[in-house]
Amino acid sequence: MANFSRTQRVSQQLQKELAMILQREIRDSRLGMVTISEVKVSRDLAYAKVYVSFLCVGEQTPESCLKALKEHESHIRMMLGKRIRLRLTPEVRFVYDDTLVEGRRMSSLVNQAVDEDKRKRDESGSDEEA
Repeated sequence: MANFSRTQRVSQQLQKELAMILQREIRDSRLGMVTISEVKVSRDLAYAKVYVSFLCVGEQTPESCLKALKEHESHIRMMLGKRIRLRLTPEVRFVYDDTLVEGRRMSSLVNQAVDEDKRKRDESGSDEEA
């Protein structure tokens, strides 16, 4: 038998079901494309913290998309309760996951540092030749 705890299995199942609900059931023009990066369930399975990121279009911002998603929390919990077999359906809380944005920013900083080093090396190389 695999060494997965009950909370890990429930987290994985919730992530799958929430992705299906958000993709097929929730129709809101204020939401961009929603991606669930992780679901953390409390030990007593009463709460689920859902980390989401958004692909925003036009006027949408991550903050406005998160606000719209939070308005649907109770409806999503109700649909989740119909799809999964648990004694208690966890209370769902959506949290914006900025790791993708932060990773992009860090990558950009690394690229700038490499370009700056290359520029300085080229300048010092041309000074040595003169």
